[in-house]
Amino acid sequence: QCNSDYSNSPPYLNVNGDRVWTLSESTSVNTTLGRASGEDNENDPLTYGIESKEPGKHIPFGIDPENGFIYLNESLEGKNGTTYNFYITANDGKVTSKFEMYAEVKNNANKLFSSFLRPPKLPPPPLVSPVLYDTTPLTEKVYPKKENITTYLTTAPPFDKRFNYSPQPTSEAKPLETVTAASSETPVDQRIKQAPDLTMTLVPVLSVFAIFLAVGFIALMFRKKIYLGRSKDVKEDMRKESSPNVVLHEDPGLDMQQWRGPRAFSNRYEPWDREQQPHQQAVNQSSTLKEDNWEFARHRLKFFNILGEGAFGQVWKCEALDIDGKEGGHVVAVKTLKENATEKERVDLISELQVMKMLEPHPNVVRLLGCCTEKDPIFVIMEFVSRGKLQSYLRNSRAERFYNNMHGQSKSLTSRDLTSFVYQVAKGMEYLSANGIIHRDLAARNILITEDHTCKVADFGFARDVIASYIYERKSEGRLPIRWMAPESLYDNIFSIKSDVWSFGVLMWEVVTLGSTPYPGLSAAEVMRKVRDGHRLDKPEHCRRELYNIMYYCWDKDPKQRPTFTECVQLLEKLLMTETDYIELERFPDHSYYNMMSISGEKL
Repeated sequence: QCNSDYSNSPPYLNVNGDRVWTLSESTSVNTTLGRASGEDNENDPLTYGIESKEPGKHIPFGIDPENGFIYLNESLEGKNGTTYNFYITANDGKVTSKFEMYAEVKNNANKLFSSFLRPPKLPPPPLVSPVLYDTTPLTEKVYPKKENITTYLTTAPPFDKRFNYSPQPTSEAKPLETVTAASSETPVDQRIKQAPDLTMTLVPVLSVFAIFLAVGFIALMFRKKIYLGRSKDVKEDMRKESSPNVVLHEDPGLDMQQWRGPRAFSNRYEPWDREQQPHQQAVNQSSTLKEDNWEFARHRLKFFNILGEGAFGQVWKCEALDIDGKEGGHVVAVKTLKENATEKERVDLISELQVMKMLEPHPNVVRLLGCCTEKDPIFVIMEFVSRGKLQSYLRNSRAERFYNNMHGQSKSLTSRDLTSFVYQVAKGMEYLSANGIIHRDLAARNILITEDHTCKVADFGFARDVIASYIYERKSEGRLPIRWMAPESLYDNIFSIKSDVWSFGVLMWEVVTLGSTPYPGLSAAEVMRKVRDGHRLDKPEHCRRELYNIMYYCWDKDPKQRPTFTECVQLLEKLLMTETDYIELERFPDHSYYNMMSISGEKL
C-alpha cells in the first residue's frame, strides 16, 4: 500500500519456468529454483521479495532483492507432502505487484533443479514478453522423468537461455561421448529390423496418396473452368452495382450520426498484392475454405463507408455476396487494421476472431459471419447492427428527448427501455461467462443496438478464453478502461468473470445517466485512489433504490461476494415484471452529468 502517488502504474512481474514446483526432500540448501524479472514504466528500481499466501505459515524459500534469484533457504528433510502457497513480489517504491507460486515436497520428486549455489549479483535480465494467458490448471502439470533428463540433457541448466551465468554441471550428468554411443546403438538395430515393414507400409500409402492427388487435380481443373465461366458474369454484375448512381439507402436520422464517415473511393476491394493472378487467388481461396469454414472470398465484399475507427483499426460498412448461407447481397460490418497497426493490434484482432469462432449464435452477442485471413489485411466480417454503439445512442437520446418534450411528442426512450437494455446485456454476458469468456472491456461503447432495441455485446479485442482457470493475469501494456475496472484489476492486473460483473455495474450507471462518463470530474489517478479506498459511484437522483442496489452489489470489494450474471439476470427480470418506472426520466438532471475526453491515455 502506498499513499503518495496513485497515478504510478504497477511494475510488470514475471517468473521464468512453471508456477508449480515439485521438490525432493534431498534438494540441497541454496539451490537456485528460479528467477524473477520485472519492468517498470517509470523506470523505477525494483526490489524483489517473497511472502506466504497463507498467513502465519513459514516458507523455506528466499529471494535476492536485487537480482530476483529464488533459492532454497533451509533443508526440506522430513517435509514430504508439505505444500507452500506464496507470492513473488516486485516493488517500485510505490506499488507492489504479486506473482502467485505453488510448491510441493515429494520423496519421489523428479530432480528438476540443479544444486548449484546462487550466482553473483548481476543486473536483472530484460523482461521477456510472456504468454498472453495460461489455461492449464495448476494440478495438471506433468514433468519429464528423471532418466530422460540425464540421458539427453548433459549440461543444460533448467533455466531460460536469457540468463548470463553458466552453472556447473552436476555429478549426475553423463559424458557426451557415452551418451552418444549409448543412444546410437539401439536405433541402428531397430532400423535393420524394421526396414522390410517400413517398405511394405510406404508402398500402399504412397499409391493411395498418388490416386487422391490425381483425382484432386482433375476436380480442380473442372472447378477452374466453371469458376472462369461464372467470374465474368459476376464481375459484370458487380461493376453495375458499383456504379455511382446506385447507393445504399440510409436514413440520416439523429440515431445514425455516429455512423457518418468518409466514403470509400472504390466499392471493390483491391488486394495489397496486385501481382497475384486471378487463378492463383481461386486456388488459395479454395484451399483455405477447406481448412476453415469461416473463410470468405474477399472479392465478394463491396466496401461503402467507415462506420467507426480508432488509432489502429477501422470498421467498414460493406455488402457481402452470398454470405451466411443466403443468396444475394447483405449489409455487413467488416473490422480490419490500419497500415500503422503494430503486431500487438494484429494479435488482439486474431484473438477476437478466435473467441467469436467459439460461440454459437446468441441474440445478445454480435455474430461472426466470416473472415478473410489467408493474407493481409485481415477482415473480420460481423453482422451489421443498424443503430451503432449504445453509448452514442444514449447520448443522442438526450437531445432527442429535449426536442420531443418541447414539441409534445413521446418517441423518446422510456424507463422500461433502459431497464431492458441492461437486462439484455446481462443475458449476453451470462452466455459468454458460461462459455468461459472474460470480456475485460465491458462498457456502453462496446454494446451495439439494433433498430428494434436489441442490445448485443461486441468488441472482443480484449476478451480471453479462460475456461480452464476462470482467471486471467494481464502482462501487456496498452490503454486501459480505468473507470470500468475492478480494484483487483487496477492494482493486481487480475481479471475474472467477477471483474466483468464490476464493469457491468458501471455500465448500468451509464445507461441510467444516458451515456455519462463515470466518476465525472475526477482524473484517472483520483478514480484509482477512490475505488481502492471504498468510494463508489453515487446513486443518480432519478434512479430508484431497487435498481441502484443491483449496481452496488456488483461493486463489492470482495469478488466472491459479487453476484453472478445469472443472478443479475434474475434480479433485473423481476424489475421488468412490474409496472414501476425505476428510472424517472422526467427528473433527469440535464446539467448534472457530462462527458469527458481522454486526457491520460485511458479508455473512455
